[in-house]
Amino acid sequence: MSTSKANALGHLRICDFTGQLAGAGATRWLAAFGAQVIRIEDPVREGRWDILRTMPPYADERRGVDFGGGFNNHNVEKYGITLNLRTERGRELLGQIVEQSDVVAENFASGVLERLGFGYARLKELRSDIIYVSNCGFGQVGPYSRFKTWGPIVQALSGLTFTSGLPEQPPAGWGFSYMDHTGGSYMAMAILLALLHRGRTGEGQWVDMSCTDAGLTLNGPAILDYTVNGRPMRRPGSPSSNRNEWPPMAPHGIYPARGDDRWIAIACRDDRDWGALASAIGEEAVSADRFATLAGRGAAEEELDELVARWTRTRDDYEAAAALREAGVPASAIARPSERIDECESTRDWGLWPTAEHSKVGRVRVDGLPVHFSETDWKIERGAPCLGEHNDEIFSTLLGLSQVEIDELRGAAVI
Repeated sequence: MSTSKANALGHLRICDFTGQLAGAGATRWLAAFGAQVIRIEDPVREGRWDILRTMPPYADERRGVDFGGGFNNHNVEKYGITLNLRTERGRELLGQIVEQSDVVAENFASGVLERLGFGYARLKELRSDIIYVSNCGFGQVGPYSRFKTWGPIVQALSGLTFTSGLPEQPPAGWGFSYMDHTGGSYMAMAILLALLHRGRTGEGQWVDMSCTDAGLTLNGPAILDYTVNGRPMRRPGSPSSNRNEWPPMAPHGIYPARGDDRWIAIACRDDRDWGALASAIGEEAVSADRFATLAGRGAAEEELDELVARWTRTRDDYEAAAALREAGVPASAIARPSERIDECESTRDWGLWPTAEHSKVGRVRVDGLPVHFSETDWKIERGAPCLGEHNDEIFSTLLGLSQVEIDELRGAAVI
């Protein structure tokens, strides 16, 4: 384990069965802050339970289980070993690793780790204060626990998808896999809170996390509006759910700019903002009396949006946004990922895109973390593990096996 003062979690070891993003994204946080995260994968299936191992994007023309861009992004700073849990020797080795781990983390479907012989009761036999965190779609118990989910399904079932979309159109959703990202963050918090409790009491525990319930907790305003006012989120005559009615603002939206697929966001908070925008637009129509007040602008928002769009459509997004901000109106160009990654001084100075060294891919930029600690900051320097990359290192240093024994395990298809 790390002894660096710059690693807040350098005293911890995580036995990691997580995959994809809702799980791997959680232990990624812990690894970046110094925890020794040992990712355990199946040598028979070459770790392909995590489909991101072989999925694009790729850094170059090479393909295979070590070259999936998403996998390599979500597993930086982790160690990777292989264990065939179909074999008795493989289960023995896993038991020895659990005995020396603080946390066992997984996001299999409900009951998978139990069927592998390592449910919570068995984990406690191996280490009485072990923290076991399972993250699946509906939790390990309850009427839906046998169903399997992914982030997009979680979004639909939790109600999040229903809250987004244009009037008279089907629900649009919150992006492809919002809850995979968010589920990973919730899982990281769950692990850290269980560790905090163990630090105070000495007690381990099983944290049974339901990713769908995590999504439900994000529906607060919609639930409050329904329970207090009896109003469903989407209803005939309701405003576009892509608009925020509170606090009321108008115009307030995303407008087309000059060029292909260029956009600008503008928010007029009050009459002063509107006056500044109207002066910039300069059309006689925008000075009409019905737009003089917020109530009037809100009542004619569709017409107002057309007027604003007619002005923005002929202008460069960044130049127009800068001019509006200079006039005191909140505005921003809609940045593309490449603009935030390659051209933005803010994210560059923040260190949001560190470069990691991957054993086969080489030096690649990956996601950083959106926080910095003044004394015990994160670091991301080592790339994701290739399949079984750290077998020799972990089995020798952690379990004390000789190279001969490790080679025998490899020959017997145990690792």
